[in-house]
Amino acid sequence: MLVRRITQFLIVFAAGLALLFIIKYGLNLSDYVIPGPPEILKVSARVSADYFYDTLNTLSVAVIGQIISIFLAFTVGIAARKSTWVGTFIKAAAYNIQAYPIVAVAPIIFILLGDGFITRLIIAAMICYFPLLLSIIGIMAEPITDIEHFYVATHRMRWQLEVKIRAFENMGKLTTVIAGSTTLAMAGTIVAEFISADAGIGHSIRIALYQSDLSRILTALFLIGIFLALYQGFLEWAGEGIKQKWIVAGTGHKHE
Repeated sequence: MLVRRITQFLIVFAAGLALLFIIKYGLNLSDYVIPGPPEILKVSARVSADYFYDTLNTLSVAVIGQIISIFLAFTVGIAARKSTWVGTFIKAAAYNIQAYPIVAVAPIIFILLGDGFITRLIIAAMICYFPLLLSIIGIMAEPITDIEHFYVATHRMRWQLEVKIRAFENMGKLTTVIAGSTTLAMAGTIVAEFISADAGIGHSIRIALYQSDLSRILTALFLIGIFLALYQGFLEWAGEGIKQKWIVAGTGHKHE
């Protein structure tokens, strides 16, 4: 999974670079507009160490924000899975709140809390939370009729068992949704750093943008992609491992 994720990213990144060089040499643009391969390699070698730690800083904030958003999304999603008044109200609130663009709300958060770690964490969690919530509500609200009917008929159904059944049967979807939310969490952190922050790869990209240094920006984008590919691959591997453990535990329970 890790190798597949990294390979996919490298193919996409290489295709993007190839397109960039086609534009450069096709339109005969100067190195000031689009630097050539030697300049990009030279700058990358000079700044990659600093950018590595900046990207690691950003990823750490994104991971914590994602964990918070996953916890909140599952808590609210489980509560909203029923078609009751409370469940319908939670769904409506989630749909309405998601309509507010985080880019418009982010400056307010910076004004109230400043440009430190907490601000970046809140923005990352908010961008990651709402799409994750809607996906989890959709998954948890869908009955697994063939399995749940037996427990309902024998009066053994509890909400905890219902949640476990739906989570297990939709483990592939949940893993995909959580792995996909990594991109949102990372994007949210970078947006926060780009708007106003004193650390992280988004802050470095903003400086490079002000300096019109495309080589630095490409280096940052490469590191962001690599880190994301590694983290998403890890999440997919972990999800598959959890599913296998549940299968083994369920099989052992049946034999007993």
